[in-house]
Amino acid sequence: MPHTTTRIIREEHAALSAMLRSILLLLAQHRRQGSLPDFAALRAMLFYVDEFPEKRHHRKESELLFPKLRARTPLSRELLDRLDEDHARGERNIRDLEHTLLGFEMMGESRRQAFEQAAQHYVDFYLAHMAIEEQQILPLAERVLTEQDWSDLDSAFSANRDPLTGHEPEADYVALFTRIVNIVPAPIGLGAAIA
Repeated sequence: MPHTTTRIIREEHAALSAMLRSILLLLAQHRRQGSLPDFAALRAMLFYVDEFPEKRHHRKESELLFPKLRARTPLSRELLDRLDEDHARGERNIRDLEHTLLGFEMMGESRRQAFEQAAQHYVDFYLAHMAIEEQQILPLAERVLTEQDWSDLDSAFSANRDPLTGHEPEADYVALFTRIVNIVPAPIGLGAAIA
C-alpha cells in the first residue's frame, strides 16, 4: 500500500504536469490564432513552477527522500545523483525560461519561436524527470524504507502542500492560484483543484 509521501509526490507531479502542459496549450492556441499570449498569465504559471515544485517539492526529495534511500540501499545511487543534479539545475533552468519569456514579451514576435522551443524543452525535460522518479525511485522507496523513514517523510511532505493538488493555498498565494486556475485551459481541469 503506498505511503502518504508517495501519494503526495504523485499528486504534486500530476499538478505540475498539468501546469506545464497548459503552458504549451496556451502557446499553441495563440500561435494558431496569430495572437500574442497573455504574458502576465505565463509569468504567473512560471512563478508557480519556481515557488512550489522548484523550491519546495524538489528540496524535500533531495534533502529528505533521496538521503534515506542512499542510507538503505546501494541501488540506484547513480540515478539519485542524476536526479539531484536535475534539482540543482532546476532553479537556473526556470530563470532561463523566465528570461526567454521576458525577451518574447519585450521584443515581440521575433522572440516567439525561441520561447516556444525553450518551453517545450523545459516541459519535456521535466516530464521525463518526474517519470523516472515515479517509475524507478518511488517503487524502490516502497521496497526498502522503514516505517520510521516513512513516518519522518510523511510528516515533512504533508507540510506546505501544493494548492493545485486541492489544498488551501497559503494566504500570500491565494491571488496567484486564483489567477492561475482562471486562465488554465478547460481540458486540463485545474479549476476544480482549488475552487
